[in-house]
Amino acid sequence: MVKQLDYGAMRAVFTRFREAEAEPLGELDHVNAFTLLVAVALSAQATDKGVNKATAGLFKLADTPQKMVALGEQALIEHIKTIGLFRNKAKNVIKLSQRLIDVYDGEVPSSRAALVTLPGVGRKTANVVLNMWFRQPAQAVDTHILRVGNRTGIAVGRDEAAIERAIEDNVPAEFQMHAHHWLILHGRYICVARKPKCGICPISEWCLYEEKVGENA
Repeated sequence: MVKQLDYGAMRAVFTRFREAEAEPLGELDHVNAFTLLVAVALSAQATDKGVNKATAGLFKLADTPQKMVALGEQALIEHIKTIGLFRNKAKNVIKLSQRLIDVYDGEVPSSRAALVTLPGVGRKTANVVLNMWFRQPAQAVDTHILRVGNRTGIAVGRDEAAIERAIEDNVPAEFQMHAHHWLILHGRYICVARKPKCGICPISEWCLYEEKVGENA
């Protein structure tokens, strides 16, 4: 397994990320905390682009838990049937909407413990909402971050929980707010799974990946 980058290298890496994009944004369209929560829940095993296409019309009709419940599961399915696992996701979205109404007065809670009690909401989804909406330095680890972290030495671990801890423990505090967004974008567009674009990588000088390849390799 690749070693964890030292503190100096970590500062250099995230300084470079910040120089390239000081305020990285998530790519899921949303208008409030509720629509962000729904969009993230729908994004499991789906692309952000696909989710945005499906929710463009949905969120015009149902941008609150009350409106989502009123819309109903079958109508919701019609909006999201292009997304993988749409039937189960529709069921969970209706259930989580009802729970928000019953337990949280229709508001999205701002604690991880509360968020993960919602149907279909796991730690990753909760962390995205906490970070993007409530501006907490929560680290939402996905397959991109798992790959990039271990490949580069930025965050080393065998699973998502270990990677989350590695980011929290090793990334300097001033970069924590945007750390997972920088890593997701890096994994999505540069440090891709099959043929990483090492030739144009902005952090290649610190990366510990032993199989670096050229831009056109």
